[in-house]
Parts: sequence; C-alpha cells; structure tokens
Amino acid sequence: MRAVLIIVGLLFLSLPASKEAGAEGPARHGMSMFGELKYPPGFTHFEYVNPDAPKGGLVRLEARGTFDTLNSFTIKGSSAAGLSLLYDTLLESSRDEAFAEYGRLVESVAVADDLSSVTFNLREAARWHDGQPVTADDVAFSLELLKSKGAPFYRFYYANVEKAEALSPYKVKFTFKGRKNRELPLIIGQLPVLPKHYWQGKNFEATTLHPPLGSGPYRIAKVDPGRSITYERVADYWGKDLAVNKGRHNFDTLRFEYYRDPTVALEAFKANAFDFRQENTAKVWATQYKFPALKKGQVVKETLKNGNPTGMQSFAFNIRRPQFQDARVRQALALTFDFEWANKNLFFGQYTRTQSYFSNSELAAQGLPSAAELKFLSPLKGQIPEEVFAKAYAAPKTDGSGKSRRLLRQAKRLLDSAGWSVKDGKLRNGKTGKAMEIEFLLVNQGFQRIVAPMQKAMERLGVTVKVRVVDTSQYINRLRDFDYDVIVGGWGQSLSPGNEQRGFWGTAAADRPGSRNYIGIKDAAIDKLIDQIIFANSRAELVAATRALDRVLLWNHFVIPNWHINSYRIAYWNRFSRPKVQAKYSLGFPETWWLDNAKDKALKSAQNGGK
Repeated sequence: MRAVLIIVGLLFLSLPASKEAGAEGPARHGMSMFGELKYPPGFTHFEYVNPDAPKGGLVRLEARGTFDTLNSFTIKGSSAAGLSLLYDTLLESSRDEAFAEYGRLVESVAVADDLSSVTFNLREAARWHDGQPVTADDVAFSLELLKSKGAPFYRFYYANVEKAEALSPYKVKFTFKGRKNRELPLIIGQLPVLPKHYWQGKNFEATTLHPPLGSGPYRIAKVDPGRSITYERVADYWGKDLAVNKGRHNFDTLRFEYYRDPTVALEAFKANAFDFRQENTAKVWATQYKFPALKKGQVVKETLKNGNPTGMQSFAFNIRRPQFQDARVRQALALTFDFEWANKNLFFGQYTRTQSYFSNSELAAQGLPSAAELKFLSPLKGQIPEEVFAKAYAAPKTDGSGKSRRLLRQAKRLLDSAGWSVKDGKLRNGKTGKAMEIEFLLVNQGFQRIVAPMQKAMERLGVTVKVRVVDTSQYINRLRDFDYDVIVGGWGQSLSPGNEQRGFWGTAAADRPGSRNYIGIKDAAIDKLIDQIIFANSRAELVAATRALDRVLLWNHFVIPNWHINSYRIAYWNRFSRPKVQAKYSLGFPETWWLDNAKDKALKSAQNGGK
C-alpha cells in the first residue's frame, strides 16, 4: 500500500507553540514526510514522464495464477491484476522522492499544527465513470467501509484514524487518535476512494465478477474469469490533464493474460503472446533469452537501475510452531543454506547475499550501533539479543563448495545447546522426544532446486524435511491461516518506513488472518522500536530507529536471508518508447511508456517477412 514517498516541504508538520492546539495549517498542494517537496505549486508534470506522449494502442501483460473476484479490498477470493487502475486516491505518490504526495482527487490539503487531523479540499470536477461527482461523503464512506468490511489489513492500517467527516460537499476532515504521527496524513492521502451510491446496499465482502464503478483512468472492458482481464482507457477521464497524470496512462487498452506455469509463460512471451516480461529468475535470465526474435532485435533485453530498497526475501520460519521458538534452532537451520554455492551454480553469480531487512538503502544497519541507534537500543538491554550491542551481523559465508562441514558442526552445537539431539537417526527434542519435521511450502517450483541442498544438509543433522509445491490459491489460503512451517517470505520496503512495520513484525498482527507478520513475532521490544520509527521527529531519527530495528530482527534469526539484485531485468517486444528520465523509485512500465507507431509498424513488417 505504501509507495515511496517524504513531509512538508510545503507542509512542515512541527508543532509551533504560537499556534492554537488543533488549528488547521495552511492549505498546500502536497505533502512530504521530512524535508521539502521537489515540485512547486503550479508544476505541470513529473520529471520522469513525457507530457507529450501519444495515446493509443494495446499492451498485453502477464499475470500469474488465476482470479475469481474483481474486489481487491476484501480477504475473500483471489483478485484480478490491475484493479487499482479503476480508482483515484486523494493524493498521488511521486516516484522520484522518498515519501512525497501531490493532489489528485484534491486541490489542496491542510494538516493541523498538532498533527491531530488532516483536511482535504476535493476537486469539484472529479467524476465517477457514471458521471456523478466524487464528494466528501464518498471519501468518508470509503474509510468506514474499508475499516468495517474490508480485509483485516485496513482495520489495522487505519486504526489510529478516529473518524472522517464531510464538512461540506467537497471538504473532508480526518481526525486522528493516539500519539501524533507524521505519517498518518500521507497514509490517508493513499486512501482508495469508493463510490457510496454504488456500494450502499451491496455485499462488499462477497466475491464478484461484476465490474465495479470507479473514477480512475481505466474501466474494465472484458473479463474472462481466471484467464484474462482487459481494461480500456476512459476517454473523458476527468483527471487526464492534472499535473500528476500528465504523460501517464498512455495505452488505450491493457490486457492481463493469466499463466499458471512460469515455463509456459516464458514460451508464450517468446511467441509474442504478450509484450513485456520482468524476469525474476537468474537461470532463466542467463540461459533462456537467446531466441531468434531477440537476436534479430525484435525483442529488447535490458537491465535498468532500481533505486528502491530491496527489502528482505528469505526462508521465513513460522515461530508459532514450537520447534522454531528457540532462536538457536533457527540459527542452526540457517547454517544449512550455502549461498555462495547457490550463487555460483544456480544464479550465475547475479546476486548479492541479503544482510538487512532494508537492503539497498541507507536504512540498513552496518557495523556496530551508532550513538543515535544506542539511544533506542540501550533501554532494551535484557530484552533483545546481546549480539546487537557486540557484533555486526553477517550472514554465514562458505567457500562455495557446497560441503561446509564447519557450518554443520556449528549447527549441531547450537541444536545441542537448545536441547535437541539425534536418537534413532532422528533429531529429537530432549524433553518431549518429538522428532523435528519441517515442511517447506512453495508456490514457485523454481525454488525446489534451491531448497534441495538445504534439505540434504538438514537431513544430515537428523531433521526430516518435506518440500511441498502448491498452486497459488492454496498457497494464499495457507498463508492467511498461518498453516506452514517455512515459506519464502518477502517484505518490500520504502525509503520511509512507518505504520506498515506493525503489520510486518508487530504483536497485534501476529494472530490476524491475512497479515504479513508471517513469522508470528510477538515481542514487546520490537513493538517499541516500531513505534520509534512511526513517531520519529526527523529523518535522522527515522534512519537511526530503523537501523536499530534491523539489528534486532537480524539477531533474532527469524529468517534465513536469501539474496537481492539492485536492478530490473526486463525484456519486451520492440514496439514501445519511454521517457528519457527514469524515475528513481519506479520502472515506469506500463504507466509512463507508450506505443511507438513507427517501431510497431517496423516490428509487424519484420514479422511478416518485410511485407
């Protein structure tokens, strides 16, 4: 839900003593978390778009798995790709600032001097696709609907929003409760606005294949359940000339084609069944992009810089399971992953071992804690691992041989100290006598080759390991119910972490179905560090608090860190052009690209033998 965004520039959210508590601040054209906004009032377009980009054409996109609902706001069903295209938000995120938003549905925004509320002034020109105006009642209704009947995520995410009230047809005020939080106004800015007149009287929680009403740049044109969904650009979209929309939404039609099997999807791309592919598998990138169309220049293969934090991808333990509740056990099992061997033999040397939950950013902890970090960590002594204060975290390193007996011996010592020993060829708990059995739950078959060496190493320690690959629907359901031992868990991060950290690692999210606290963390010290991030008063304080949290998460050994790459690997049929400037924090496709008629004509001619 969070893009990467920064506060005040033109919205400085300090608490001046001269102002009356709760007084509404000046109306501004945008918000930033800390620092000044890049784009001034009256700006015409973002730097990373082509404001004169031509409109038209079809872009065919790939989607994985299947879908059975067009409502992405509830926990039921698997929602279709691209549904965010239907809706406007109050503010639009900038893709080249750390956390900044500018008016989309709203002309201006005003934050109370004590951060107790935020008020939005809506654009009177905003319209739903049926022609009715978007009003303050719609905005207030959207908040209440999402909190009361949306996925549990929304109740949690908007927990500190006390109420939304329409002050006039085009003015809405959100009032906050609890400690004052600089991020809350920006979180509200990302609120998807839903039509009250459409949803009143309907069962919002049910799955549906009936196209819902929106106000955004696209509407649903065609649905083939589970197979494809097609969107058409709204020709008279009310917001097409806004500065935040100039040069965006250039394709007349977007069609998502669904594939259950990644191998089938790749072959479909090679056969020109869809236009664009972002490759996430190193082996495929290294070995499978050598087909004739690419050699002829009909397909373009590129690597583009990715300035976003790469976050943490990992083999994540479910510590709700008794066998994983001792950190020594988790640390021991982590020693069975030989990244150096995998990178050389499976990944063609393309990856870097992940050493932080905030990798590829200034938020990642490095070396020993700084004085600024110790301000947050020292009061927690005795509640967090002692290694936090004494050692710089480093993932285990091997010689790449795939036969690290040293690490296995270390793992055995850790298991022994945790009360586990081998009896009858099985690793058993000394108190219960129960054997350790682990299931790796996978949705991507490609991970089997990565898990296989770990499986062998764990079995040498006496652990019984099963690997189970399930389809997307089953995987989602099991994640929602926390029905797994180990999964491939991923947590993307922004440059301005905040409330979402509660959903990742917070106690309140641990037992909430569908939350992203996959690990099941319930730790008062971690909760305190999350609050220090959320309520930071400066960028420096935010960075220090985030690094402190990073250290505590790492030294608890909740996961087996995987790997990352700080670039986008893309391939596309050569019929598109894109802006000269790439947004620092976004690939931009298909949002800012466009169909290049000359390239498209040349491609079609080449495919028809020059005719």
